[in-house]
Amino acid sequence: MAGSTRLTTFHIVARIGAGLLGGWAFVWGFASLGIAGLVALGQRYEEASTAVMLLAFIVYLAVFCWAFAATSLARVWAVLAGGAALMTGAAWLLQRALL
Repeated sequence: MAGSTRLTTFHIVARIGAGLLGGWAFVWGFASLGIAGLVALGQRYEEASTAVMLLAFIVYLAVFCWAFAATSLARVWAVLAGGAALMTGAAWLLQRALL
């Protein structure tokens, strides 16, 4: 096959790590920001937690699949780690403002 690349063990392990660990960290940030945002808007914590956790399953599935479909492994890690850090930081600031 012309233009095909051989996948190394490192590349496969990095994709699996991005899908599992990077996706988990991204969804952690998504969930914490979503819950904090809904509580800030006046929704009860229990309702906000349930709603966001239901959405988190869909977000995790999408992020996990994208980690394997994207062409650039560096971009996958940058988006997942960067998004996780930004959303977790924003949730932390929002929670501090609420308390």
